Formats: sequence, C-alpha cells, structure tokens
Amino acid sequence: MDPHAPGESASPPRAGFVVSKAVGGAVVRNKVKRRLRHLIRERLPELPPGSLVVVRALPGAGDADHAQLAQDLDAALRRLLGGGAR
Repeated sequence: MDPHAPGESASPPRAGFVVSKAVGGAVVRNKVKRRLRHLIRERLPELPPGSLVVVRALPGAGDADHAQLAQDLDAALRRLLGGGAR
C-alpha cells in the first residue's frame, strides 16, 4: 500500500541511527554516528525514493575503523536491497 496520496511524489530516502551505550562512551558514540552519517550520505541515492532506513550500530562499531564500517554498511545495504551478502 502506497502511503502517498495519488499524484504525490515520494520523499527522498532518509536514514536514522541507533548507537547505544554498549558501543562506548559519548565521544565514541558520536564518532560512530558521524562516520555512519558520512557513509550513508554517499549511499542514499542508491535507495528507492521514500525509503526509511535505520542503522543500528553494534557494540564492535566503536572499535571499527572507517573502512570496516563502510564494508559492513555496504553488506547490510546489499542484503536490504536483495543483492545478497556474500
């Protein structure tokens, strides 16, 4: 079922983030959120219009470098979009 009124165009894709205290202290959580925001911004055009994506950072995200976060995010988006993960 289309949530939009007839003739209304779909809104652009949007993303939100959940980074719990299990990831680390406030500084680490904010660093993870900044990295994820940067990474998802580059990938939003690949998502269908009107998409709403919530990215939940797992506890290991605080220790992951930028490249590892990018690789994990790409794998999750492939699974989400039906491209397979492996």
